[in-house]
Amino acid sequence: MAQPLVKKDDDRDDEAEYSPFLGIEKGAVLQEARVFNDPQLDPRRCSQVITKLLYLLNQGETFTKIEATEVFFAVTKLFQSRDIGLRRMVYLMIKELSPSADEVIIVTSSLMKDMNSKTDMYRANAIRVLCRITDGTLLTQIERYLKQAIVDKNPVVASAALVSGIHLLQTNPEIVKRWSNEVQEAVQSRAALVQFHALALLHQIRQNDRLAVSKLVTSLTRGTVRSPLAQCLLIRYASQVIHESGNTQTGERPFYDYLESCLRHKAEMVIFEAARAITELSGVTSRELTPAITVLQLFLSSSKPVLRFAAVRTLNKVAMTHPMAVTNCNIDMESLISDQNRSIATLAITTLLKTGNESSVDRLMKQITNFMSDIADEFKIVVVEAIRSLCLKFPLKYRSLMNFLSNILREEGGFEYKKAIVDSIVLLIRDIPDANESGLFHLCEFIEDCEFTYLSTQILHFLGNEGPKTSDPSKYIRYIYNRVILENATVRASAVSTLAKFGAMVDSLKPRIFVLLRRCLFDSDDEVRDRATLYLNMLAGDGIVSETGKDVKEFLFGSLNVPLGNLETSLKNYEPSEEPFDINSVPKDVKAQPLAEKKAPGKKPTGLGAAPTGPTSTVDAYEKLLSSIPEFAGFGKLFKSSAPVELTEAETEYAVNVVKHIYDGHVVFQYNCTNTVPEQLLENVSVVVDASEAEEFSEVVSKHLRSLPYDSPGQTFVAFEKPEGVAFGKFSNVLRFIVKEVDTSTGEAEEEGVEDEYQLEDLDVVAADYMLKVGVSNFKNAWDSMGDDCERVDEYGLGVRESLAEAVNAVINILGMQPCEGTEVVPSNSRSHTCLLSGVFIGNVKVLVRLSFGIDGPKQVAMKLAVRSEDPAVSDTIHEIVASG
Repeated sequence: MAQPLVKKDDDRDDEAEYSPFLGIEKGAVLQEARVFNDPQLDPRRCSQVITKLLYLLNQGETFTKIEATEVFFAVTKLFQSRDIGLRRMVYLMIKELSPSADEVIIVTSSLMKDMNSKTDMYRANAIRVLCRITDGTLLTQIERYLKQAIVDKNPVVASAALVSGIHLLQTNPEIVKRWSNEVQEAVQSRAALVQFHALALLHQIRQNDRLAVSKLVTSLTRGTVRSPLAQCLLIRYASQVIHESGNTQTGERPFYDYLESCLRHKAEMVIFEAARAITELSGVTSRELTPAITVLQLFLSSSKPVLRFAAVRTLNKVAMTHPMAVTNCNIDMESLISDQNRSIATLAITTLLKTGNESSVDRLMKQITNFMSDIADEFKIVVVEAIRSLCLKFPLKYRSLMNFLSNILREEGGFEYKKAIVDSIVLLIRDIPDANESGLFHLCEFIEDCEFTYLSTQILHFLGNEGPKTSDPSKYIRYIYNRVILENATVRASAVSTLAKFGAMVDSLKPRIFVLLRRCLFDSDDEVRDRATLYLNMLAGDGIVSETGKDVKEFLFGSLNVPLGNLETSLKNYEPSEEPFDINSVPKDVKAQPLAEKKAPGKKPTGLGAAPTGPTSTVDAYEKLLSSIPEFAGFGKLFKSSAPVELTEAETEYAVNVVKHIYDGHVVFQYNCTNTVPEQLLENVSVVVDASEAEEFSEVVSKHLRSLPYDSPGQTFVAFEKPEGVAFGKFSNVLRFIVKEVDTSTGEAEEEGVEDEYQLEDLDVVAADYMLKVGVSNFKNAWDSMGDDCERVDEYGLGVRESLAEAVNAVINILGMQPCEGTEVVPSNSRSHTCLLSGVFIGNVKVLVRLSFGIDGPKQVAMKLAVRSEDPAVSDTIHEIVASG
């Protein structure tokens, strides 16, 4: 947040500015307003009183109806003064008071007189006030004057009329639309502001007619716009037309040449607006980006901080999708790390982290270390998130990046900053197996001196799940038991649960865990004592420390088989009696979405709240849901759950997306439905699936949704049996339901309903659904260790492609595998490229793929595909998938 500029002198307290409004009260100011009634008006005194009244209004002070009326009538008497300064204050006061319809009549004649005055300042202000306080009836009377004002020779008057038109368009659109000819004429004005306001109004008049907007942009891009502000507007409208046309495949984009020509404009704001518009084009290519990146690179060395900030922020966004396009700017951005403006420095650092190569990581880390102490927490969080992404991109550099994260974790910082660091370390532990033990050690060091209860409990929970799997679990016991001795009750209870998990998983540690848990029986907090008693009985029910049973491990590490919302409701409704609460009585029907299905596509959860990545990366959160439905209990282990696939367009009556859950012998479609019509209640909701184009699939279960109220998400399921392994097919979907009208005032629905249906988009089960994205930290070692016994190699022609990058992305999408070591990024103008992929195929078979691409003709792309896996049949299947894709 920007700080107010103050003089840094020792005696600045003595020089503090005195506010003329300090301590003013409404009652006293209303008394002063009586000067408006004096026979001999004092313009200066009256202006001071109006200023105080305006100050009170803008500070949120409310005037009663009587007070506002008295002030209004007193102010109207000031029209008799000919002082220009006072008259402008009167205009402001009338606008702020927003008089009622009865009071407007009093000033209308005076304002209309001023609107036709010879003094241009009167005319402009009178137009603004009249349009602010007028209604439709009066507007028709003054419409002729407003049309004349739009084409007035004085730019102040013309701008006032145009801005008033923009405001009036919200309340009286039909009247304003009749001014099109005059506004069109004003667009040709030589005055910069008039042209700017005229273009804004003309676009608003035509904004609902896409063809008219396209024609407007076409006519104006031929060089008739001189105003830099209007040029910026025109660039935005041209970008909108390009976006709506969506014509990126069949030839040149409309207006791209215009955007490129604006990069050579003499006004910096126009150059930047054009560069930003080009970078934000959907599906923008490296060739299209190059001129925009070039001008942004020049701005990086500008003497103006605002230009440097604008350029580096735009490049930061480009780096997310086209990192290779920004690498030419890296040298200029490195000089910005020491920029006095910390916002510029932060953006420069994070952009470099996105675009840097493996060899530059260590150098960047040294620069960032000195930089971190000078910036606020909100900027530090941005840097931490960028480092997290960099570590996943270059797994071999995890040691230096992990050490950096652990060092800043020990420094001072707020909760959100510390949570971002912890989330990053947790994510690196999950995604990079080699980082497991060092990451856990850093987290243990952190909780020794952690002031945030939430983070301590979350780390202890994570440690309980991951610690027992390490080579030497005993070294973590000291850190955990220290929490029992030194922390508050919440953390102590969490530490007891973590100790129990170590005891359950590591039999050699059980006697020591048993001793520590017995000490917890004397804790001052009842929750801690209860947990210790429970775990002691579970781990050694007969008093003898023995091997932990499967039921105990399931209790400690497993999940509840009922939705938490349902459990909470059942517990609230339970009345204490001789019969204990029975968890089997809790309904297992799902009443709400368990996941944020509507999150941005491709954005996976991170940190402590995320499901662990690996062979179960995308399924853990869904497994709890599916295991609570008895019909799916016999399907076995869930292999993969896809990202939600939208089956309806945005802003339709019903929003439906589907998640594909893949088992060895079954596929379950989870349809997430939302009713967006407030006047309707849907009942007996189901999706009827036609599998006539998926011959290998046969429907076995369909679960309906009893009720779907407005804006309350719900789910319906359809399960299919399939042959073991892979099977593909297309499924057509129809949403069926009984619709009942709802009285929105009472919320009650009619008893009788009408059967209806809604056609949804088709759904495909494809090859990528049978592959989990699982990375490897060192692809060469993994490739060599797998051996060439199950290797299959072949060559393919991919036909004409726009670029190598397009071909690489197409193959990655077909296979659904995880790119390794940043090889999914293709350098610009490259004629050959190697991409490395890894994953786990259905049946938990590890697969590694090496793709070698080359351009052997005019945009003809050839590919060599080498596959290694633990099963030769899987290697053959991968080749079949690519050959048919």
